[in-house]
Amino acid sequence: MRITLSERMKAFGTSIFSELAAYKQSKISQGCEMIDLSIGSPDLPPPAFVMDTLATLVKEGKQYGYPLSGTEEFHEAVADYYNTTYNVKLNKETEVLCLMGSQDGLVHFPMVFADPGDIILVPDPGYTAYATGIAMAGAVPYFMPLRKENKFLPDLSSIPAHVAERAKIMILNFPGNPVPALATEAFFKEVVAFAQKYNIIVLHDFAYSELYYDGHKPISFLSIDGAKEVGVEMNSLSKSFNMAGCRIGYLCGNKQIVQALANFKSNLDYGVFWPIQNAAAAALRKGAAFCEQNRQIYQSRRDRLVEGLASIGWKIDSPKASMFVWAEIPKGWTSTDFTYALIDKANVVVTPGQAFGPHGEGFVRIALVQDEEKIRQAIANLAKSGIFER
Repeated sequence: MRITLSERMKAFGTSIFSELAAYKQSKISQGCEMIDLSIGSPDLPPPAFVMDTLATLVKEGKQYGYPLSGTEEFHEAVADYYNTTYNVKLNKETEVLCLMGSQDGLVHFPMVFADPGDIILVPDPGYTAYATGIAMAGAVPYFMPLRKENKFLPDLSSIPAHVAERAKIMILNFPGNPVPALATEAFFKEVVAFAQKYNIIVLHDFAYSELYYDGHKPISFLSIDGAKEVGVEMNSLSKSFNMAGCRIGYLCGNKQIVQALANFKSNLDYGVFWPIQNAAAAALRKGAAFCEQNRQIYQSRRDRLVEGLASIGWKIDSPKASMFVWAEIPKGWTSTDFTYALIDKANVVVTPGQAFGPHGEGFVRIALVQDEEKIRQAIANLAKSGIFER
């Protein structure tokens, strides 16, 4: 039998993450002890009260029906969290949608609002799920470069009018992945005006909202006047509360946009397991102290990494937020060659910047997902590798 794939599958080749994982595994089979700083998967557990909630509820037989949608408790917890944390008022019934993690929402979102050939404005470099969602919709990406000289904020004035007039969606991500930049109030106001002028839906991916350092608290897009008229914000409990495997997140903001995605998803899945929704609601209501503790751990790791790399001659910018370091690589390397050199010579795995878009070339992404002892060992390995003696 001859198996043929759809034309759509041409957009989905083997990901760099799979390639790196396979190469890492081959090194491990050779006896190498690898230190993986490539994947942004939290290595720490969620709050104890979250685990206790799950442990209790999974023993109740009545929890195992189809959830179909978000519970009132979860929606109310999201609305209360936004009110308390960002002074943003949300209608829990019409302006909040439960998701199976933000990846679920990000991939499906373009299919609801864009037709084949429509333009979607997307950050470059940007999270790989954006490209997946655009490809699924058959839409066309227009890359908004994130340049160091512009503090890694898109230059909206450089977008040609004929492009903006065809654009249906603008995707933003602050604090970002892979670039851990922060948006300013002035920038978000510019975004709102731009979206209003060209009738563009704004999707702000806010997955790293609770991971910030030195008091640089990120701004919610929805806290800007007029933002709810043009857009929505998507968030996840994966990073903020170390609940990555639970697969729960949410969309909030403009009720027409929220309800359109809710209608689409009602045809795709049966909702998030009730115990997970209850545990997530508890995290949103009682997790402020946990988030502060989590921030301190990540900040300490960040400082250990940045200071350690500087000591061996690799000077990089210290991020104000997110769980990543966006590190400019030494001259004379491509990001992919540099990544494989780190694996071969230092047993350290990072992600090449070009995996996130054309403007990612010249950088690598380093995830703060190992404890400080592992970070010290990674720096020691790099120091002995000879790479920084070129």
